[in-house]
Amino acid sequence: MTPLALGSKLPSFIGTDQNGNSIDSQTLLGKNVVIYFYPKDDTPGCTAQACSIRDGQEALLAAQIQVIGISADSVASHTKFVNKFELNFPLISDPEKSIIQQFGVWGPKKFMGRVYDGIHRMTFLFDQSGTLIKVIEKPNTKDHANEVLACF
Repeated sequence: MTPLALGSKLPSFIGTDQNGNSIDSQTLLGKNVVIYFYPKDDTPGCTAQACSIRDGQEALLAAQIQVIGISADSVASHTKFVNKFELNFPLISDPEKSIIQQFGVWGPKKFMGRVYDGIHRMTFLFDQSGTLIKVIEKPNTKDHANEVLACF
C-alpha cells in the first residue's frame, strides 16, 4: 500500500454520491478539498468521524473547504447512513475500489490478530490548485473537523 505522495495532483475520477449524483474530481479544482477514506458505514469509528465533519460543516464551508467521504459501501448504504445521522456532505460509493486504489489506501490490515485487505482510514487535503498538501494517516475520528481546519 502506497498512499498518494505530498505534491501529487488530485487524481481524476468520477464517483456516485448517496443521492445518485456524479461527482467529477476535476470540478473540485478551485476549492480546498478534503477527501477522506473510511472502512464502513454506520460503524462506531466511521460514524464518529462523519458526525464530526457534519458538526463542523459550517466552519469548514466558511473556510471554503469541501469535504467528501469515500468507502466501498453501496449507494444504498450511504443513503441510509446519511439519513440516519443527518450528514450534510457527499459520500462517494466505490464498490469497485477504483478511487480507493488511486489514492493508495487499500491494503493489508490487522484486526484482532487477523490480517486481511481493507481500506485504511486516511484523509487527503488538496489546495485550490489540486495539489496534495497534507495526508492525515491516522485521523482523530471524534475531532476530525477541527483536525482538518487546523491544516488550512
